[in-house]
Amino acid sequence: QVQLVESGGGLVQPGGSLRVSCAASGRTFRLYTMDYTMGWFRQAPGKEREYVAAITGGLSTNYADSVKGRFTISRDNAKNTVYLQMNSLKPEDTAVYYCAATLSYLATKESEYNYWGQGTQVTVSS
Repeated sequence: QVQLVESGGGLVQPGGSLRVSCAASGRTFRLYTMDYTMGWFRQAPGKEREYVAAITGGLSTNYADSVKGRFTISRDNAKNTVYLQMNSLKPEDTAVYYCAATLSYLATKESEYNYWGQGTQVTVSS
């Protein structure tokens, strides 16, 4: 099993920055850390959940076009933690941000992810 817990959400002004974290745990994850791709998704009010970014155990990354150049996904395998650094935030980035894990390499589809966290709220507003 894999457990994921997000943290670091909050209120930030447009143009500001915020970093959210995702701590992974569980025997399966500890044994196969390098095999898991970790992803970030987000869901805005009234909208479907959408892909944001993903990172493999070997630190290959992929980003949605909407966040490319503004967001950076990173990972500390020793700490079993994934980060999403968000810069130049816009009101349209307001959403609940979810961390997810999969054994599918650099997956970008929600259906490919098996494990999900509870989410952390990010609000971009003046």
